[in-house]
Amino acid sequence: MGDVAARIEAVRQRIAAAEVRSGRPAGSVTLVGVSKRIDPSLIAEAVEAGLQDLGENYVQEALPKLAMTPPHVRWHFIGRLQTNKARSVAGRFALVQSVDSERLAADLARRAQNAGTIQPILLEVNLDPTGAKSGAAPAHVPALAEAMAAMPGLRLDGLMGMPPAFEDAECVRPFFEVLRRLYEMLPAENRRVLSMGMSGDYEVAIEEGSTMVRVGTAIFGPRKEIV
Repeated sequence: MGDVAARIEAVRQRIAAAEVRSGRPAGSVTLVGVSKRIDPSLIAEAVEAGLQDLGENYVQEALPKLAMTPPHVRWHFIGRLQTNKARSVAGRFALVQSVDSERLAADLARRAQNAGTIQPILLEVNLDPTGAKSGAAPAHVPALAEAMAAMPGLRLDGLMGMPPAFEDAECVRPFFEVLRRLYEMLPAENRRVLSMGMSGDYEVAIEEGSTMVRVGTAIFGPRKEIV
């Protein structure tokens, strides 16, 4: 077993333990491997080890990777998305997790309609009170979610968010609680995915209701620039 495969197995075991602690059924949490700035050979190793969901932050880096992976791999766009890049994203990703404005959603909806497809999305919520991270303000989530859910060409599947960074993962628990409460306010048809939790805090996120975790370093190790 290679290093990446061993790390994936370790992460899956910790996810399973967190599911048990929180009274969740086995397999209720989807693991997304974040492959930003990761060499394609390591991505191939992860896919061979059974990882079926991968996430990318940058459109230009993502598109060649989409072309090199088997068709069963589900690609997620998780980075900040500018409207001028929406044409390259709509219809190509299984889930666009970083939709944070009505304008961006409308552009994605138009692009998806033009391509004859439905683009699943998540509404990204800003959980950082300093405003350092992207995302919609929590107070705007109900109205934004309603508007996005009504757009032809889109399917609103839920919410995504990133809390502020803390050394102690327990410090992020209140932020995950906020996101879970917002998620629970959505209509049932828009509660398919609650994406929260990364390498340093995904176990806490699962305990607070996450159905999808985005894990990079714990799978691929420290990132290096691709030469």
